[in-house]
Parts: sequence; structure tokens; C-alpha cells
Amino acid sequence: MTGKPPARPQPRALRSRLWFDNPDNPGMTALYLERYLNFGLTGAELRSGKPIIGIAQTGSDLSPCNRHHLDLAHRVREGIRSAGGVALEFPTHPIQETGKRPTAALDRNLAYLSLVEVLYGYPLDGVVLLTGCDKTTPACIMAAATVNTPAIVLSGGPMLNGWWKGERAGSGTAIWQARQEMAAGRITAEEFIEIAAATAPSIGHCNTMGTASTMNALAEALGMSLPGCAAIPAPYRERRQIAYETGVRAVEIVNEDLKPSDILTRKAFENAIVACSAIGGSTNAPIHINAIARHVGVPLTIRDWEEIGFDVPLLVNMQPAGKYLGEEFFRAGGLPAVMRELQKQKRIHDDAMTINGKPMGENIKGAAIADPDVIHPYDRPMVKDAGFKVLSGNLFDSAIMKMSVIGEEFRQRYLSDPKDPNAFEGRAVVFEGPEDYHARIEDPALGIDERTILVIRGVGPIGYPGSAEVVNMQPPAVLIKKGVTSLPCIGDGRQSGTSASPSILRTTACSLHCRSSASSCRRMRKPTRRNRRFKGRSCRRSNGKRQRARPSRPIVSGQRNS
Repeated sequence: MTGKPPARPQPRALRSRLWFDNPDNPGMTALYLERYLNFGLTGAELRSGKPIIGIAQTGSDLSPCNRHHLDLAHRVREGIRSAGGVALEFPTHPIQETGKRPTAALDRNLAYLSLVEVLYGYPLDGVVLLTGCDKTTPACIMAAATVNTPAIVLSGGPMLNGWWKGERAGSGTAIWQARQEMAAGRITAEEFIEIAAATAPSIGHCNTMGTASTMNALAEALGMSLPGCAAIPAPYRERRQIAYETGVRAVEIVNEDLKPSDILTRKAFENAIVACSAIGGSTNAPIHINAIARHVGVPLTIRDWEEIGFDVPLLVNMQPAGKYLGEEFFRAGGLPAVMRELQKQKRIHDDAMTINGKPMGENIKGAAIADPDVIHPYDRPMVKDAGFKVLSGNLFDSAIMKMSVIGEEFRQRYLSDPKDPNAFEGRAVVFEGPEDYHARIEDPALGIDERTILVIRGVGPIGYPGSAEVVNMQPPAVLIKKGVTSLPCIGDGRQSGTSASPSILRTTACSLHCRSSASSCRRMRKPTRRNRRFKGRSCRRSNGKRQRARPSRPIVSGQRNS
């Protein structure tokens, strides 16, 4: 019996053929081809039907956290080539959190916009997103989500552990501690610099659970990078190995037409929120994750972070909320071990699709904790309710607070009133931006004591372009010398993800309600599930009228000095 052979599946039409192999427009095809041949590519390569994969290069001398991507890109190229693709590497707008003045927040959207134009306007069928320093990750994913071209994330990984006189010295976290030591007169300015240098012993991004480690872990939790990618330290051999594997997979997702919209679903974002609480992630995460969701068309609000993630326990014992650094986190199992603990408690969506073509549940089913002191089991967490609390009241419409960094010393000092154990009442001193803070924090005329609340305003997205990381204000030196190393802080800006300051951040309309430089903040309430609803307290606003705080939300109320 004879018959026709089964029809071979037709390869998916590649968008790059519109540039390099378009029979309907030979004139433009010739124009596009000729200049791409001038550095050694051949017409046969570009017209072979092989996927052309872009490599979005975020590394440069201006971006030291990502600079090693210049080397990793070679392994990515080898992976692309071995899988049957053609690699074209291109630069992105530089972002370096510790290098840009006044704030690198401005650069996230610049990098996003420029990358959108590249992905849309050039002959690329897919892209490898090389991420690392804080805002490179959201900028790249936002762009890929907007254009919806097949994309995969390769993070650069954290630096090796820093050490100073036998103690772990974590990126950023050690800086805040050294500032206090210098203010107290216990170290010199030169020793301060030596401590700072000790926190950066190798290539890579921050080795603490700051915004860089957080965002790359959440890229993995979203399903945009290969399992286990985020935690691999930058110098480890596994980092170059996964760079190769990422290049291979980049070609495969083009052939499979697996796009960001297939991965970045509501379930994926809920997984990321839960993961963020469990790892003690940065308060900058909601800003970036919500932006990604908006660009892919998934509804997500700041309230979702409390409703989905507040009661998730802190499992990762990593600075600033814990003791260890990136190397220990990787050796303990990294994000897959954390996700496995969450999976066992049915806290994540197993069926969320990921970039390797498998659902999240399948990727993590074999993961396990290798060191329970670094990654705690779910039933023995470091902190029980470790997610973000979303606050509102008559001082502001919305604000956020990270619960996992409320330490015992802070709790005993400010949240231990037996009559109202989750509230603090004190006088607020208001600063008009970081320059004003640095100029006046040591002024004894302000009368700052251990019962003072520090407020900084005018540092949000409009008042201080891009929203500055300046809310984690340290007390004056006279208090630090007495052992008071932190005061309650409120601000309309952000703070570094490496800071352990339990600040109330990103307040909306705070500048409208705090009119004087020495206001009185009657009550700062640290909310719990038990006090989610209670009678609203009234206060006197700057216009002299009394206003009720919202009774359905936790309250922060204030009163202006007459």
C-alpha cells in the first residue's frame, strides 16, 4: 500500500526575513543586507532561515555590576550558534545604581524605551536579556513584554561574599552600618572606604538581598529565566554554563513561538509576590513588578502585595533581614528550594508556564534545602508574616512598609506599649529632601531624641526626579553614641533594598500634609491582622480642619504644630 508521506511542519515565518529575505521587496532586502555584511557576516547566514537572536548587553565600564556580561555574552553566542541561530549583540542604555546622580530611577524608563525601539525596529526574532544591577532587570523585561517578542533573562549573579575583620560584609548593608560607626567616632573616613571596598570582592551585583538579588530572583519566579539562574554567584563556573544554556534556549523559544505574554500571566505575578515575601525582598520590587504587569496587560495593584504576600513567612536568612550572603544562598538551594517550600504549602501556582517550556511545579519538584540555617523550612521561619504592609490614613493615601526588617531592638523601643503594642506616638521632624537632611540632622535645635519620627518629603517621582533612595535616614550622632541606631522614618521616596531600616515608604500626598519642619506626628501604627479595622482617629491637618482617617485601613495620623 502506497500513500503520500506525512507533511512536514512548516517552519514559523521569522520576522527577520522581512529585512533579509523578502522576495516582495528585493530593493530593500539588498539595502538591509549590504551593511550587515561589512563586518564579516555572510548573506547565506542572514538568509538561511536561522533565527536571529539579539543579545541585549547591559554591561559596560559605566555599569560595573553588569560588566562581566561582556564576557558571558561569548558563552551566550556559543549557545545560540550551537542551537542553529545567529547572534547580534547590541548595547542598552547604561544603569548603575551606585554611579548615577541624582538617582538611577530615571534610567529604568530610558533603558526600557530605548530597548523597545531596538526590539521593534531591528531584524531580531528573539532576545537574551542580560540583567544584573537593580533596574536593568525590570527595564529589560518591560521592553520584552511591550513588544512581546520571544525573550529570556540571563542574570549576572551576585558578587562573592565580602568580609571585614572576620565578619560578613554585605553590599550596601555594611555601608549603612559603617555610616553609623563613623558618626559614633569608632572608625575613620579611610576605614569607612576600606569597609565599603571589602563588600565588593569580585565581579557581580550586590551579594545581599537588595533590589538586584530581589529582581533577578523574581525574574526566575516569574518564569523568565532558567531554573536556578538567579542565585549563581557571578564568578562561579555554573554562571558561564547557564549562559550557554540560555543561548540554546533562546533559539528554541523562537522556534516554539513562546512569548512573554505566555509566561507573564496573573499566576506568574502572584508567584513572584509570594516569593518576594519568602526571600525578604526589596521594597522596590512592587514598583518594578507592577510596571512589568502593566506593560504586559495584567492587572496588578499595590494592594495585591499585601493581600497575596503579607502572611508569607520569611524563609531566607540573608542580609539585610538576616545573616548570610549570596554564596550561602546559592549553596543552600537558591530560589528553587524556596519555591519548593512554598509549593508544599500550596502557596504558589504550579501550573504557571516558565521559559523552559515547563510549568513551575515541574521545575521545582526535585528542589530541596541544603542548609536549613540559610533557607528555613516553612514551618520554622525567621519571621511569620514577612510581606509588605500597605498603609493609608490622613497623612497619606498610600504607603508601604517591609515587615521582615522590623528587628527586636526597634520593636522593643517603639512597638512595645502594653496598652497599644503595635503603635508608636512621637514628634516628627520634617526635612525638605536629602540636602536639607544632611545639612540639619546634627542641629541640636531640632531637639531630635529617641522618640522622634524623621520625615523626608519632596523626594518622590515628581519632587525628586525618579524617586530617590533616601528615606532610610540615620539618627544624629549624639543618639548613635547612646546606642539608638535607628529612628522611625517616613518619606515619599524609596530606600535601598540593602537597608534594614523599617521605614514607611513611598507615601502619596505626604508633602501636602506635613507643612512645617517640626510637625507633631501623633500616632504611627504598625498594623497587624488584628487591627485591620478599628475606629478612625481624627487629627488636625495643615488647613486647621479635623479629618477622619480611613477606618478600613491601618492608620497613620498626624498633627501640625501651632
